[in-house]
Amino acid sequence: MIQPISITSLATISPLGKTTDEIWQAYKNKQHYFSIKDNNYVAELPAELKAEIKKLRASDVKYKALDNSVLYAIYTSREAIKQAGWIASDDFGINIGSSRGATELFENHHKFFLKKDKTKPLSSPTTTLGNISSWVAHDLQTQGPEISHSITCSTALHALLNGIAWLNSGMCKKFLVGGSEAPLTAFTISQMQALKIYAKSNSLSHLELSREVDIGLDCARPDIPESYPCRALDLNKNKNTMILSEAASMACLEKGENPNALATIKGIGYATEILEHNASLSTNALCFQRSMKMALGDLNPDEIDVIVTHTPGTIKGDISEFNAIKKIFCNKTPSLTTNKWKIGHSLGASGMLNIEMAILMLKYNEFVSVPYIDEVKPKRIKNILINAVGFGGNAVSILLSK
Repeated sequence: MIQPISITSLATISPLGKTTDEIWQAYKNKQHYFSIKDNNYVAELPAELKAEIKKLRASDVKYKALDNSVLYAIYTSREAIKQAGWIASDDFGINIGSSRGATELFENHHKFFLKKDKTKPLSSPTTTLGNISSWVAHDLQTQGPEISHSITCSTALHALLNGIAWLNSGMCKKFLVGGSEAPLTAFTISQMQALKIYAKSNSLSHLELSREVDIGLDCARPDIPESYPCRALDLNKNKNTMILSEAASMACLEKGENPNALATIKGIGYATEILEHNASLSTNALCFQRSMKMALGDLNPDEIDVIVTHTPGTIKGDISEFNAIKKIFCNKTPSLTTNKWKIGHSLGASGMLNIEMAILMLKYNEFVSVPYIDEVKPKRIKNILINAVGFGGNAVSILLSK
């Protein structure tokens, strides 16, 4: 068991919105937040949030050349430290990651290169992954250490691990951690489709989909797969249903148990398993078994009330994680839930959105269920385990408590 670490604030932007109230209300309804763009399912930020990002871009001439993934990180980081009451002179550390990085900007620069046989001057500095934390540090004017990394879909939770390590080392007193992702580009979606894991949109038009969401038909028709196009945690599905989402989420970490904390991190776990191929995960997800066991430490598995699963909506990925949970928790499996049926997979940011979901359940003492799954609600909500895993079998498990 690690020394307790407090999450003193958390700020996110996602298809659900940006404020705690609107996000919680979105979790309580049975709607999904998908639309169809260029004949593909996606989960986009709401129009009002896109307008705020556009305003942020225009606020500084240097920001005009930045990718959305960087702007999303700046936007949420500002809000996170505001909530925590941090100031620049605190010299807090920063660790923000992204799975794809500046994908849209990189694609645009590459198109320019193919057409002109030369590149624009800022093509390199604005597309390197390191610029995501660097620009946040610049924007917040902090002098603490800043780190950027990509560990695919477990990126945000690896950032959290790094922040905890720095705090426990005594080299920093405060750390800002998180992930940001803007993956809704044709090339990125095509990569997921090439892996044959992306949901197919072959029966509903954008208008039909929007109408079903507006009048609530998707809530009343869970038996129809297209009503919930991402079937995360549905172990009986016969096709892959992952859908990409754009989002960013940042958390402020402080050492010890803060009485005003949103939640306390009581355990951490991490593991990597031997690969069979680049995107493999073993049948029983050995990496998850090891990371969950490590996060539990000496705690009796029966004390875990809820697990927020990674479950991306793929057949093998979902079943492997479920098998791992069964191995660790045997005959007393905690209540399982996920948010990907509602908002899709935001890759490097997804783990911190899982943290947000857990914090909200702890705050309101209410379980968020998946509408097409008959899951037994927990008798209490005190200890929640959060999972994330990425290509390469890099699993992370975080134990949160009130």
